[in-house]
Amino acid sequence: MNISSLRRARHTPAPAPASPPSVAPPPAAPQQRDAFFDNAKYLAIVLVAMGHSWEPLRNGSRAASALYMFVYAFHMPAFILISGYFSRNFDLRPDRLKRLLTGVVVPYVIFETVYSLLKGWAGGDLSYPVSLLDPWYLTWFLIALFVWRVTTPVWRIARHPVPLALAIAALASCSPDIGDDLDLQRVLQFLPFFVVGLRMRPEHFRMVRRREVRLLAVPVTAAALVFAYWAVPRMNAGWFYHRDSAQELGAPWWSGVVMTFALFGCSMVLTACFFAWVPGRTRWFTALGAGTLYGYLLHGLLIKGSHFAGWYDPAWLHTPAGAIVVTVVAAAVVTALCSPLVQRIFRFAMEPRMEWAFRPAADVGSGSAASGSAGSGSAESGAAKAKAVTGSGSGPGSEAPGSGSPGAAAGAGPRALVPGAAATARAAVPSQATRPPH
Repeated sequence: MNISSLRRARHTPAPAPASPPSVAPPPAAPQQRDAFFDNAKYLAIVLVAMGHSWEPLRNGSRAASALYMFVYAFHMPAFILISGYFSRNFDLRPDRLKRLLTGVVVPYVIFETVYSLLKGWAGGDLSYPVSLLDPWYLTWFLIALFVWRVTTPVWRIARHPVPLALAIAALASCSPDIGDDLDLQRVLQFLPFFVVGLRMRPEHFRMVRRREVRLLAVPVTAAALVFAYWAVPRMNAGWFYHRDSAQELGAPWWSGVVMTFALFGCSMVLTACFFAWVPGRTRWFTALGAGTLYGYLLHGLLIKGSHFAGWYDPAWLHTPAGAIVVTVVAAAVVTALCSPLVQRIFRFAMEPRMEWAFRPAADVGSGSAASGSAGSGSAESGAAKAKAVTGSGSGPGSEAPGSGSPGAAAGAGPRALVPGAAATARAAVPSQATRPPH
C-alpha cells in the first residue's frame, strides 16, 4: 500500500452505523368505563322508573306519597351531577359539538314529536300540537342538558360558579313570568347540581364512599323517610319538580328563595347517601349503565301509555301488594330497556351517525387551520411591533410562554393560535358523558 492510499483511507469517513428498525408504538388501550358511574346511572334510572310508576298510587296512600317525595328529592340531582362531572372538558370543538347535536338535540326532536303524538292520539286530544318549544313529560332533560353543556365554558371560567348558579336558581324560583318555553324553570332551578358536578373531582366521589360515610348514610336516609312521611300532608310535592315558581305553587315569592337553598342542601345530602352505597365494582347490571338514555326515554312511553289505557284502574293495584307488584314491574321493564339489544334497535334515534349532515373533519380542520395561520401571522407582526417599542420582550413585566400567565392563556405566541394545540392536553370526554336520565 503506497502513501497516497494511506492518506485516502485516513480521510475517508467511516460508514454510519445501521439504524435500528423502527418499531411502531403499541396502539393506545381503549378507554375503560368506570363501573361506579355506570352502576350509579343504572340505579338512578331504576329509581326514576319506580317513581313514575308510583304517581297514580299516591292518591289515598301516604306511604306511597312519602316514598315518591323521598325519591324525587335526589334521583334527578344525582343524575344531573354525574352529567356535569362528565362535562368538565366540554368545549366548542367541532367533534364535541357534533356529538352533542346527534346525542342530545336529535333525540329531543324525535321523542318530543313522539310524545306529543302519543298525548294527542292515546290521550284523546287530537288538537294537541307538536311543539319543540314546550317539552312534555320527560324530554325537558335533553333541552336542559344541551343548555348546560353549551354554557360549560362559562362556568369553568367563573370565580365562584356554584354560588352564582344558586343565585340564578333562586331568582328563577320567584319569577313566574319565565313561562314554559323550553322548560326554562327546570333548566335554571336544576342548574346548581350540574355546576357542582363540573367542580367535582374523583377524590370527592372516593370521599363519600368511605366506610364511615356509608354507616352515617343509613340513619340519615331513615330520618329523611320519616320526614317525608310527616311532610306529605303539609308540603306541596311540586317543589321537587323544580318546574314552577313559588307564586305558581301558591306561596309568597320569598319562599322560592328559601326553598331553593333548603332543597339544594337536602338533595346534596341524600345524593351523597346514594353515592355512598353505589357499588364500585362490576356487577351484573354495570353494562346497563351505558343505556340509561334508552331506558329513560322509552319507559316514559310505557308509563303514559299505561295511564291512557287504564291499566291502573283495578282496585287491587292500589293496595300494598299491588304497589309492590307495580314497583317490581317498573324496575324490570326499565332494566330491559337499558339492555344492549334495545340499544341496537333504537340507536338510529338515540345515537344517529348523520355523516350526511356534517362537513368532513378534514374540511373543518383545513378551514380552522387557514384562519389560525392568518391569526398567527398577525400575532407575529403585532409582537414584532411591541418589541420594537419596548426594546425587549424579556423585561421584568414580561410573561414567559406556557407559564400559565394571562398572556400565555390569551394565546400570546404563534403556537397558541394553532387549532387544537390547547385541546390536545385535555382528556377526552368519556363515552358515558352523553348518557342522561330524569
